[in-house]
Amino acid sequence: MVIKLYNTLNRKKEEFIPIEEGKVGIYSCGPTVYWYQHIGNLRSYIFADLLRRMFEFNNYEVKQIINVTDVGHLTSDADSGDDKMEKAAKKEGKNASEIARFYFDEFIKDFKKLKLNEPTKWTWATEHIDIQIELIKILEDKGYAYKTSDGMYFDTSKFVDYGKLSRKKIDDLEAGKRIDMREKKNKTDFALWKFSDIPGVRQQEWDSPWGLGFPGWHIECSAMSSKYLGHHFDIHTGGEDHIPVHHENEIAQSECAFGVNPWVNYWMHGAFLNLVGGKMSKSSGKIKTISQLEENGFEPLAYKYFTYSAHYRKPLTWSEEGLENAQKGLKRLRKRIKEIKDDGKRNNEYIKKFTDAVNDDLNMPQAIAVLQELIQNDIEGKIQSIKVMETVLALDLFKEEKKEKIPSNILEIATKRKDARDNRNWSESDRLRDKLKEKGWIVKDSKEGFELEVFDGK
Repeated sequence: MVIKLYNTLNRKKEEFIPIEEGKVGIYSCGPTVYWYQHIGNLRSYIFADLLRRMFEFNNYEVKQIINVTDVGHLTSDADSGDDKMEKAAKKEGKNASEIARFYFDEFIKDFKKLKLNEPTKWTWATEHIDIQIELIKILEDKGYAYKTSDGMYFDTSKFVDYGKLSRKKIDDLEAGKRIDMREKKNKTDFALWKFSDIPGVRQQEWDSPWGLGFPGWHIECSAMSSKYLGHHFDIHTGGEDHIPVHHENEIAQSECAFGVNPWVNYWMHGAFLNLVGGKMSKSSGKIKTISQLEENGFEPLAYKYFTYSAHYRKPLTWSEEGLENAQKGLKRLRKRIKEIKDDGKRNNEYIKKFTDAVNDDLNMPQAIAVLQELIQNDIEGKIQSIKVMETVLALDLFKEEKKEKIPSNILEIATKRKDARDNRNWSESDRLRDKLKEKGWIVKDSKEGFELEVFDGK
């Protein structure tokens, strides 16, 4: 089957041709483990998991690496500000490794709740300091690195293709934009290794040929991906915010160090989950986590189903109403599937339609439309075909629905409605009944009080 992927590098959809037949190597930028991962972050991992599942669906042997950044990521996402790990450790009164382990464990809990497959290997930056130093040495020996009073920097002027991923023209950067040059030779030069300001103050610092310090953020991905996937591999994924700085810098240092062009054949980037007025981010303080969704009565897989409503390259606007509709839609799918009798057959026509959708740059809205059409039509081979589709969708479509735990906010509305009825305030009672229905619940009155049931949209 032909697989087509949108390649950010060339700004077009291209047929996937593996470096090694039947195999694919994927590197996915992972979490910086200084705080909880919000649902916007998790959209990127849902996308990366879908990519892996799609390849396995097409009988590829997949080797996927996801890094864990536990040092070197500064607060500006470039080369200024505090190290995010050091800052979090100081704030919480813990050591950096405790912070990293705690927030990684929390991340893994959410990862599993979303039925995401763990990668072939999680690679931790602090466990690969030696190969990062080795890579910087190569760059220095080849004349691409230089030393300043605060670290080792990559000289972007010596890489003629710098800017090819983001297509930014260095000479056309905003004239009024403040760029702290310090001793940098060029405004786009970036840190490979940073020196400790005061030795012994940082929790995480290592000896190097250039001085005591710690690696920059970008060097870890080049070093770890090359160790496990080779100096030339198939696919690199991440969020679209990685394009102009992190991934641009990865390309520059990797192609110069390894003498390859291209270093990666296909660059794939997921779009933001947006709030009204901007993207969801930790810095804004306006984040939602999987645990918070659960506290409000939402199933984690309902969020996953919600993300399938938009293509991974398209921005998706967050709304509680949208998630409520997704949860009702997922429950409705499961209910209808449960009512279908298994005839033991497969419907190859619909499996092909589904395959064509997921192989077309992970077109999940179309894939879901195929599933819904399969369920609705009077045809053979439904259950076995749905089982095939579930290997990609991973939505627990055959899950036995348990009696719903009533969220506290829903119970509060229902109690207020009972009070309104007791006081013969019928208009308020009707308003609150309609509000419950909007949130996916039906209230039924009884002599004992009331009962609540999930509204499935019918």
